[in-house]
Amino acid sequence: MPLPHRVVIAVFPDVDLLDVTGPAEVFALANRETAGRAGYQVRLAGPVAGEVRTSAGVRLLADVAFGDVGGQVDTLLVPGAVDMTEAGPVARIDDTVVAWVKETAPHARRVASVCVGAHLLAAAGLLDGRTATTHWSTADQLAADHPEVTVDPDPIFVRTDRGRLWTGAGISACLDLALALVAEDQGEQTALAVARQLVMYLKRQGGQSQFSVPLSRPAATRRDIDELRLWIADHLDEDLSAPALAARMCLSERHFARVFGQETGTSPAAYVEAARIEVARRLLETGDSPLDEVATASGLGSPETLHRAFRRQLGTTPAAYRRRFRTQAV
Repeated sequence: MPLPHRVVIAVFPDVDLLDVTGPAEVFALANRETAGRAGYQVRLAGPVAGEVRTSAGVRLLADVAFGDVGGQVDTLLVPGAVDMTEAGPVARIDDTVVAWVKETAPHARRVASVCVGAHLLAAAGLLDGRTATTHWSTADQLAADHPEVTVDPDPIFVRTDRGRLWTGAGISACLDLALALVAEDQGEQTALAVARQLVMYLKRQGGQSQFSVPLSRPAATRRDIDELRLWIADHLDEDLSAPALAARMCLSERHFARVFGQETGTSPAAYVEAARIEVARRLLETGDSPLDEVATASGLGSPETLHRAFRRQLGTTPAAYRRRFRTQAV
């Protein structure tokens, strides 16, 4: 029997619904994809046990009151809530939640905020002297309220305190954050399997525009090109040369290159290389695999090809990229 991984998600009046249900669904799918081996046990904790009305009007049921959580918490997840003003959204600071987070966080193996939940972690003193992110619309508020926190509004998530403390960007980025947590716990393949079940791309630290190659390109007007892009993402270790892709599309190489360029704004070779680099970046960010394994897993083939691709696309080396990311994560 696998050891249970206790995930406690804070809920309180007007909490953002997706910030709660999105990560919960990711953890549930991780259990399903591993036949239960992931061992995630998700519980909702609120000021009192019972009904909590979310910002969407949908009601959730807190399994337990804050004061009754007790025991070891493996992952403490803190979503947020906002108040709408004439100047825009303002993150709400719930003193009851802040006090509970401040008391509970030292006993949790890992603490993560979702969206404007970063404001609650900051109010609890957990982000002092660290870099954090939040939804772009409240980043200025976080920086103004907590000058001791270095606020970066661009990343999808920020991992710090040697992996113990995470802050995530807004709305659908809760899924990215939860997938990254699953990847850390269960490995990349499980996280990828969950992402496929969610019909989304596995994303990771990056600008608000994200690094995901398929999502960074405009949707194609031709369905067959969009389907090809999905196929490429799942077959990066295969022959993805222009002739091979043209043959798959039953088009001449010249016609295929013209159509692909019109639909994606880039050449087939550049698109494939960018998709492979995306996988390599994720592996460098989240693991310690040797460069030859990273090159093989990403479809780039060899450390030499990996090195040339990073130089060409990113202006750095794989080793330097890994060092920079790990420095940011400390």
